[in-house]
Amino acid sequence: MANDSATAANEPAPAARPTPRPGVPARGWIAPVFVLTLLSILLGTMYLGYTSDPEKNLHDFPVALVNQDDGDVMNGKTLNVGDQIADALTAQIPHDKIDLRHVGINEARQQLGNGQVYGAIIIPSDFTKRLSILAAASVVPGDVERPVITVQTNPRAGTYASSIMQRITDRAMAQVNTTVGAQVTDQVKAQLKPAAGAPATELSGAARLQLATPIDIVVSPYRPLPEGTGQGLSAFFYCLILLFAGFSGAMIIHSMVDNVLGYLPAEYGPWFRAPQPMAISRWHTLLWKWAMAAVTAPLMSGMFLIIAKLIGMPIDHPLPLFLYGTLAVAAVCVTGLSVLAAFGTAGLLINMIVFVVLGLPSSSGSIPIEAIPRPIAYLAHFEPMHQIYLSVRAILFFDGHLEAGLSTGIWMTLFGLALGLLLGAVATHTYDLRGLYRLGVPHRPVAPLDPEPVAAAAG
Repeated sequence: MANDSATAANEPAPAARPTPRPGVPARGWIAPVFVLTLLSILLGTMYLGYTSDPEKNLHDFPVALVNQDDGDVMNGKTLNVGDQIADALTAQIPHDKIDLRHVGINEARQQLGNGQVYGAIIIPSDFTKRLSILAAASVVPGDVERPVITVQTNPRAGTYASSIMQRITDRAMAQVNTTVGAQVTDQVKAQLKPAAGAPATELSGAARLQLATPIDIVVSPYRPLPEGTGQGLSAFFYCLILLFAGFSGAMIIHSMVDNVLGYLPAEYGPWFRAPQPMAISRWHTLLWKWAMAAVTAPLMSGMFLIIAKLIGMPIDHPLPLFLYGTLAVAAVCVTGLSVLAAFGTAGLLINMIVFVVLGLPSSSGSIPIEAIPRPIAYLAHFEPMHQIYLSVRAILFFDGHLEAGLSTGIWMTLFGLALGLLLGAVATHTYDLRGLYRLGVPHRPVAPLDPEPVAAAAG
């Protein structure tokens, strides 16, 4: 009996169960409904707003206009129809919607090659001469080619942008064709006007039809996309996986590390695991998380590159794509971890809004930013997804030219990384210095009280 009593005395007392709360306040049930309502408003505005009517939302859509026409002498007068067409296009195309750039052929090719314009309208040097030959051929029998205006689209800058470019030029060129046709027809009729008393010379039906639309509009892509690019969408989806890797990586690292350290319980089906929290500061915790982000970023970027190669995606510059992919994943992951360290659970919602909800509509990966509402397009100046898309597109489709958006993308990604590091360092150091410990566990061990002075004081 004595042994049993001693054994019972030595056994640890059972852990006290937490006292159940009597109930949940009403605001605890209302808050999720309120937050989700606001989130649905934001989602609907961003995603439905930017796809509703791209042509109505068109603004500052860059198009190059190249006029190489040398002119010709018609009816004893020097005439340059190319200048007339260029002036007419400038006057007719709405300036608030189209950014019509009068450039030379070399400048146009450079801007097309860097994705700075979505297309080019090119009037050749012999345009007026061919038009005069066509007018003469309507009277004198013989086969003759119509003068040509070339419209070059830029599919590497965006497939949807190319379709917008083609619709714009179709309407503009149809009006130009009709106007020039009427002028040429009037000139030919003036030439055929008979002298007094002479019989009138009439144009044939075929000649009238030919003069009504004298210009041959040729639409051709500038540097067509190769096979395996999904008509240009591969750059957009590669951008998506880089951003999602950093975004989801931040959540996974945050939750798993906090569980290991004892600051976040883990549930696996019916099993619940809540280890004792370790004495570690917020700053040191964040350093460990950043280190894991730095280790996993090149691994994920490398895996994406290998998979892209295995499925036959054309990648002419794998090393720059791997290096930038590593930078992008690390920047998003580090910034996401800093937001979680600064704002706690609310950081999950903040990260989702910043990186996904606001990022995807303003990325210009599916619809160009010049065809979405201006408030959404403004977000592209600082949204991470747009910067990542510009960089990936430049590497995949524009030979890694810095002018194609790679320079801006790199600097903005580095700026985002620096901002994330600064936010995390300031927030965690501030919390640690003010004694705002996680779960009330101090990261510096507290020295136990000496029992002898305590006993003496009690005596």
